Amino acid sequence: MYKLLGILCIFLFVQDEETITWTENQKLHWGNFEGEPEYNTEAVAITASGITYGFSSKTYSNSDKIDYTTKVIAQFYPEKSWYLKERVTDTVLGHEQLHFDITELHARKLRKRIKNTKFTKNIQKELSKIYDEVSDELREMQNQYDEGSDYSRDYEGQVQWQKRIAIELQKLKAYRKHTKEND
Repeated sequence: MYKLLGILCIFLFVQDEETITWTENQKLHWGNFEGEPEYNTEAVAITASGITYGFSSKTYSNSDKIDYTTKVIAQFYPEKSWYLKERVTDTVLGHEQLHFDITELHARKLRKRIKNTKFTKNIQKELSKIYDEVSDELREMQNQYDEGSDYSRDYEGQVQWQKRIAIELQKLKAYRKHTKEND
């Protein structure tokens, strides 16, 4: 006999908001940036992106066995992303794309950590902890990227970051898939 526990958790933003899911073949363009620009900042563009995840699980009452499915997605939020048309360049767009790529990198890291974790019946708490840790790492890398490329103004720094993220994405290519079922 088993007890069915189905939980779907989606974090970060409400899902009725327009989103763009990261894919290798689709790059951002300025038309994706639909938010109202902020003129009281030094920024000329802002990329709002994040990782959403969901899961469902089934536990068995007389066993430690747990079956689960997870879904992890890197998303871009057009309505929260903006740019100053008169001040942006293709270089800035490349910089913003890499922010989204860094989000996908961390989605893959989250997928990998989920795959390599042996969950207990406390799966909701355990997943939340892993998500929080990866989110902190994502936020830290986004800040390092902005500093290391001087917000796209340091051409060499920008190129180094592009190479670094391309290599890291390639290393984690096995974790491109959005959905995972435990074995």
